Amino acid sequence: MSTQAFSPLRKKLDTPQAAEYLGLGKSTLDKLRAAGGGPTFIKIGKRVVYDPTDLDAWFAAHKRTSITESTATAA
Repeated sequence: MSTQAFSPLRKKLDTPQAAEYLGLGKSTLDKLRAAGGGPTFIKIGKRVVYDPTDLDAWFAAHKRTSITESTATAA
């Protein structure tokens, strides 16, 4: 979960927009959401949206300095 406060004024991204923002395919983001381990999302009814702040935090948590470094667990 993001440590930053929820910002209702900042534009939220739907799944295709969030996938593009992260440089991932929509289906990859869908699978990460279903299986766990993906970025934090907001679900309102059937609608799923992402806060760019959460996407940035999730992306930053996956930075590595070598291929042997262990992977981070989902926040």
